[in-house]
Amino acid sequence: MTSLNGSSILITGGTGSFGQKFVQHLLKQHNPRRVVVYSRDELKQYEMAQLIQAPQLRYFIGDVRDRERLTRALHGIDTIVHAAAMKQVVAAEYNPIECIKTNVIGAENVVNAAIDCGVKRVIALSTDKAVNPINLYGATKLCSDKLFIAGNNLAGKEGPRFSVVRYGNVAGSRGSVVPLFRQLRESGTLPITDERMTRFWITLKQGVEFVDRCLGLMKGGEVFIPKIPSIRIVDLATAMAPECKQKVVGIRPGEKLHECMIPQDEARLTREFPEFYVILPSMPSGPMVGEPDYEGGKGKVVAENFQYSSETNDRWADNEQLME
Repeated sequence: MTSLNGSSILITGGTGSFGQKFVQHLLKQHNPRRVVVYSRDELKQYEMAQLIQAPQLRYFIGDVRDRERLTRALHGIDTIVHAAAMKQVVAAEYNPIECIKTNVIGAENVVNAAIDCGVKRVIALSTDKAVNPINLYGATKLCSDKLFIAGNNLAGKEGPRFSVVRYGNVAGSRGSVVPLFRQLRESGTLPITDERMTRFWITLKQGVEFVDRCLGLMKGGEVFIPKIPSIRIVDLATAMAPECKQKVVGIRPGEKLHECMIPQDEARLTREFPEFYVILPSMPSGPMVGEPDYEGGKGKVVAENFQYSSETNDRWADNEQLME
């Protein structure tokens, strides 16, 4: 974990589940000079300001779609954590252009504004749905990932470094299945899309700490993936509400049975470390020369047919972890 003492950090989508937790983490674990929450919802900013108060904290109304406003917000900023996105799969299928404007054009704006404003490093949050995408949300996040990796070449030797963090479902975040199951427990029946469905599972605290760690590890051009457990949706439902019936309702538009965070096609670029994987850039990426060290090593080369899938994962959340 790198020290962010004295840094000026801007979090796009800073009023979301991740953004709020990350701000709290920054203020507790580091001594930043300034922390800017950049988002477009004034009500959420007001509510967050009542919850989290610190002299370093600033709130900036703006949208990643608006490059001019974003550029204004980035003056004096040296680190960006890009968490803003349209994330709801069904909403993205129904409103594709809106999703593209936020997730793709917004990513391009962050890259260009970071270069223009002399930001030092940018880390963008991705998702398992960006791997072999079958829905528009995943496709836009794959495009976003490519934009951030390519940003290292646009930036040149002295420009900002861009990297990506990819992880799975965040337990308890807004829009996740946990709040839905909690809400429906009193009805006596929980909807299950498919009994075979599996997902990668990470807590909000783990996600925040991993992003902080990657800020210290990043060279520019990598995709970082934490080693996290998988869950079966039926096991989660049973752990949360053992008294409830489970009704299979079918897979929603754009959903997969299982998610993948490292496809077999990228195995040749993947290096394994004790607690995470790194996918190196497929093309020379700005500052990266050869294979860099991460925490004192270059990592282990994985097998040619390796893939990191929620179905074949060797880590599974037990009942105690699910209850926690």
